[in-house]
Amino acid sequence: MGKRKIILLIISIFLVTLTFTFSQNLAEFEKKVTEFTLKNGMKFIIVEKHEAPVISFITYADVGAVNEVRGITGIAHIFEHMAFKGTKTIGTKNYEEEKKILDKMDEIFLQIKKEKRKKQKNPEKLKALQEEFKKLREKAKTYVISNEFGKIVEEQGGVGLNAFTSADGTAYIYNLPSNKLELWMSLESDRFLNPVLREFYKEKEVIMEERRMRVESQAIGKLFEEFLAIAYKAHPYGDNVVGHMSDLETITRKEAIAFFKKYYIPSNLTVGIVGDVNPKEVKKLAKIYFERIPSGPKPEPVETIEPPQLGERRVEVEDPSQPILLIGYHKPDINHPDNAVYNVLMDILGLGRTSRLYKSLVKEKKIAVQVGAFPGLPGNKYPNLFVLYAIPAVGHTNQECEKAIYEEIEKLKKEKVSEEELEKAKIRARANLVRQLSSNFGLAYQMVYYEVLTGDWRNLFKSIEAIKKVTADDIMRVAKECFKKTNRIVGQIVTVSSEK
Repeated sequence: MGKRKIILLIISIFLVTLTFTFSQNLAEFEKKVTEFTLKNGMKFIIVEKHEAPVISFITYADVGAVNEVRGITGIAHIFEHMAFKGTKTIGTKNYEEEKKILDKMDEIFLQIKKEKRKKQKNPEKLKALQEEFKKLREKAKTYVISNEFGKIVEEQGGVGLNAFTSADGTAYIYNLPSNKLELWMSLESDRFLNPVLREFYKEKEVIMEERRMRVESQAIGKLFEEFLAIAYKAHPYGDNVVGHMSDLETITRKEAIAFFKKYYIPSNLTVGIVGDVNPKEVKKLAKIYFERIPSGPKPEPVETIEPPQLGERRVEVEDPSQPILLIGYHKPDINHPDNAVYNVLMDILGLGRTSRLYKSLVKEKKIAVQVGAFPGLPGNKYPNLFVLYAIPAVGHTNQECEKAIYEEIEKLKKEKVSEEELEKAKIRARANLVRQLSSNFGLAYQMVYYEVLTGDWRNLFKSIEAIKKVTADDIMRVAKECFKKTNRIVGQIVTVSSEK
């Protein structure tokens, strides 16, 4: 038997073993899962894992930057920051008095906005309003107990308190000892029942600085924003998660409260709980704490559909930094039958040192120092982008890298991948997904993510099985369908002198 056949046999045996073991575990795993929906529409998914006395919690709000409209871009990200500012009872010395100040601040902020919009501005009036606003902000600070929410969690043994916002959703996470289940119920339900957007205007300034640092002062940040803007002319995926600076400057607390009331309601929330828990106790406490939150109908999904491109789109960003190349192709959402094919295609083309792009551009041609590929940008809920990138080596150019990438893409269209390469890619792609389930948090997040985006957490495991069924014909077919010039977006950093 030849060397190639021996390698293929070893890989095949490993794949069969992995599949058989995983299938057995999945059958047992389902016995550990409990799911229920409260009367107000809030969904809970619980997984029992009693190996250690800890629990991971994730509350996933089905709202992200994709749900914003022009004028309030960045507002979903603002709520990531607001989640730690406390409630009517946490984070304040006297909420009733604090509320009066906050309401007055909202009133003055609106007056400032109105004055700034006038064609004939009154500088003295504007200065007086800004001074009054500044005084109110200082007065509001006297009622704030800084980071009280976080201190409570930390004092009770909690770790990993965090939140993150994406184009598709917003997640709130932390871990607690298993005897603190009711504490989580109390704190988390209070966040959604009695939110107080305190320090709202101060936090907006923090986010604006974040934008300056991550987007406006970073070459790749500027490029990615321009890249998305030309990739989407209709769909809101074209707006950066952090939002536009002018929107961040003018968003009001009143607008934020309206956004909260529409999207952060029980029917739009899904909770994942993984660890040393008793599902019956979880359900009992969930009814006590979370059913008291009033709900409403789940918000409708985004209806705007990005029309097909009529030709290649290109954008350049001039910057003193090193050259960078981005190439994107429109592709379907996570629920499309070819989603597994794109995952395998990513592995073959641009994931890690074994990928075709790395071997060709970095090791053989030595024209790039870094290359890669990833599907699902900026999100997966709606049709998105398959993106390839390259950072040219010293003395080489974006144009060289672009040409070499297209050569590798053409090979995928014209020549079937070998069974050996395909099997290796499928093993890596499946192992990649399975690896994300190794921790309590990873498991909780992936299950909730698939529940919200696909309608059933079980699709997480079905997606792993779907990878096994991908064929060489699938790879060639999808490469031909997706990697077309008319479907292509190209963005690049063009290096210029800093003196320009």
